[in-house]
Amino acid sequence: MSLKGYNINKICSVINGELIKTNGKDELIQDILIDSRRLISAEHCLFFAIPGKRHDGHNYIEELYHKGIRNFVISSLPVKLNDYSDANFIFVKNTLKALQLLAGFHRKKFHGPVIGITGSNGKTIIKEWLFQLMNKDKKIIRSPKSYNSQIGVPLSVWQLEDNYDLAIFEAGISEPDEMDKLQSIIQPNIGIYTNIGQAHDKNFISTAQKIGEKLKLFTKVDILIYCLDHSEIQEIIIRSEILESINAFTWSRKQPADLFIQKTTRLSLYQTRISAVYKEKEMEVIIPFIDEASVENAIHCWATMLHLGYPNDMIKEKMTGLQPIAMRLELKEGINHCQIINDSYNSDINSLSIAINFLEQHANQKRKTVILSDILQSSKNDEELYDEIADILLNKNVDRFIGIGPAISRHKDKFQEEKYFFKSTEEFLKRFSFSSFSNESILLKGARVFEFEQVSKALQQKSHETVLEINLNALVNNLNYYRARLKPITKIMGMVKAFSYGSGSFEIANTLQFHRVDYLAVAYADEGVELRKAGIIVPIMVMNPEAESFDAMITHQLEPEIYSFRILEKLEKSIRKNILPLNKPVKVHIKLDTGMHRLGFQEGHLEELIEKLQSNRLIYVESVFSHLAASDDPGHDAFTREQISRFQAMADRIKEAAGHPVMMHILNSAGISRFPEAQFQMVRLGIGLYGISNNPEEQKSLENVSTLKTIISQIKYIPGGETVGYNRRGKSEENMTIGIVPVGYADGLHKNLSNGQGHMLVNGHLAPIVGDVCMDMCMLDLTGIEAKEEDEVIVFGKERPIAELSNEMRTIPYEVLSGISRRVKRIYYHE
Repeated sequence: MSLKGYNINKICSVINGELIKTNGKDELIQDILIDSRRLISAEHCLFFAIPGKRHDGHNYIEELYHKGIRNFVISSLPVKLNDYSDANFIFVKNTLKALQLLAGFHRKKFHGPVIGITGSNGKTIIKEWLFQLMNKDKKIIRSPKSYNSQIGVPLSVWQLEDNYDLAIFEAGISEPDEMDKLQSIIQPNIGIYTNIGQAHDKNFISTAQKIGEKLKLFTKVDILIYCLDHSEIQEIIIRSEILESINAFTWSRKQPADLFIQKTTRLSLYQTRISAVYKEKEMEVIIPFIDEASVENAIHCWATMLHLGYPNDMIKEKMTGLQPIAMRLELKEGINHCQIINDSYNSDINSLSIAINFLEQHANQKRKTVILSDILQSSKNDEELYDEIADILLNKNVDRFIGIGPAISRHKDKFQEEKYFFKSTEEFLKRFSFSSFSNESILLKGARVFEFEQVSKALQQKSHETVLEINLNALVNNLNYYRARLKPITKIMGMVKAFSYGSGSFEIANTLQFHRVDYLAVAYADEGVELRKAGIIVPIMVMNPEAESFDAMITHQLEPEIYSFRILEKLEKSIRKNILPLNKPVKVHIKLDTGMHRLGFQEGHLEELIEKLQSNRLIYVESVFSHLAASDDPGHDAFTREQISRFQAMADRIKEAAGHPVMMHILNSAGISRFPEAQFQMVRLGIGLYGISNNPEEQKSLENVSTLKTIISQIKYIPGGETVGYNRRGKSEENMTIGIVPVGYADGLHKNLSNGQGHMLVNGHLAPIVGDVCMDMCMLDLTGIEAKEEDEVIVFGKERPIAELSNEMRTIPYEVLSGISRRVKRIYYHE
């Protein structure tokens, strides 16, 4: 049963409002909206018109009314209230406070445990890791992204429904008197205090005041989980006497605590063992991270799970599978073969270190440049602050540094890199030669008052207004969705062939490498060579090797698929030619034909194949695999199981002859979910990574990765009887409004979509294509749709699923994605 569902009169009472205008209907409210751009369904929706520094929600009431919204909470009257004859208006003194009151009222209806997390750093990671660790055992609701503000928290809590077992919400503050409000909304009964840092120091009298303000989140919890080693936090907790009314679960490396950390041991480049004593019993966990921040975050999660009663054996098993949390950074193509990393999320020294680590991850062999404004969120004096920043840049081998702002300019002598300083963003834009940027990774890290959006715009690659946006967070979440369905020992091969289904080979490969995919697969050798040159080091299988490419494959340690005796003989010839440089065998992947009848060795070829493989010590069989013909079609499940059985029998013969471990893989994205018994040692994850599944239930769990969008270049009014486009194929039977949009068949928009066959989404409405799709543009029928020039147009994306477009094109989503032209600019972002 849903908790959400309050009549408008009840809401009016809860938020202490006055129903100044009513349509006479005591309407049921189930959804709340604060951003007019994020409207999904107007039915049962209540809009809170919240005034902000840049936008005032009251200015969008008319637009939303025309889109079907009929319920509003306002703090100032519309100019013509009587124009909204069919609407309910609740008048309050403060719409933000009203939103918070409603969320707090809604929270009281939930009787399960609620974890509240605050602190300077680690809130989002701890929240997401707790979800990773416990979501198989409990139904968990958590804050989306980093919704931890005065607006984000009530929006998070509004998601609560009574079928959840556990809720996890994070809370962040930037000034005094904010946490009291968040406490009344979250009302946690389990608290986690992560740590204290320098963010927002300038808004507090002292660090002690900031610690005390954050502590207010926990005044009514049953248990507070925190680290005794943060002496400033411990001092304020003692002085506040809060532990006289609540219990504590403490952990420490230095003094007696509920969970005493004996030592941390780095096991490898990717693993750390954490050893501890709990209830007089020694125990340990192993996490797949080595940095100190991850260790601290993991210990907070460990303590929380122990408090919740999880046995340590289970915790240890779960901890080994922790996945990195995608960062909130934007990666874009820049001028002169540069890439731009735009981080305007935080402006403090801690987030600078994180952002520079991200720069290192993505720079590979490019030159590294940092453009940094004055740091405004710090309790340190400028002397200490810029000494520390200079050390960070030096230690991270940053090649060029550009400082913007009066404070950082006064300390320019501290910096040793190639360096430039400007008093303002305006001065930088006027005086700096942007042509000097070439083939480098550029990190933009600026306080918002410096308006680095202008710098980002100047550095971006100029192209036409059609772009493909790729949400790397969604890609990672889809990866983790499938990973959760695999046995811990099963490896993943990420498919990045066909320019990563149109999403961009390097950027996708780099993200998959960072998130520890075991293998990558490309179609042709030159794709693999390009990835190697860009710094990708994970093993790469080449699925369609060509004879002339074997030399390059050997040089770059690419692993060919061997599917015929002809291609095997070509490889052997190349090996003989390269025998001197070879110091180890060439790894290959044997393709078996089990019923697809495309590439691959058939069963009758196995004896001869095994004989040839055994006779050449410089060929090493890394894996044996096959391709399912209909893994997503239940009507062919009997055939699929026959393929799997045939594959196992054929593969076992090769494995037995090899004399060493050989991996087997046959499952694709659909197969992972539908045939878990056939995971073998590895699976191949392709279209599912990009958020596409033929299974309607699975599709609900996947996230949209790619959005193709453009704009309206021009709007025209066409009299009835006129024609539109080439060959006069589009005809206006009546007066028509058309919009010209700059996307055509050269961008990947198929001509099958001409003459009303295809549609695009304009301001929430589907607009049919008029006339023929042209090379560089097409025309939309905007009759009856409120739109203006430069309005956004969605070709496909979350609101307009790619499956709908592919149906209109009479093809499949694979073809749509891989057909997006490379001239369409790709924009990569992290939420």
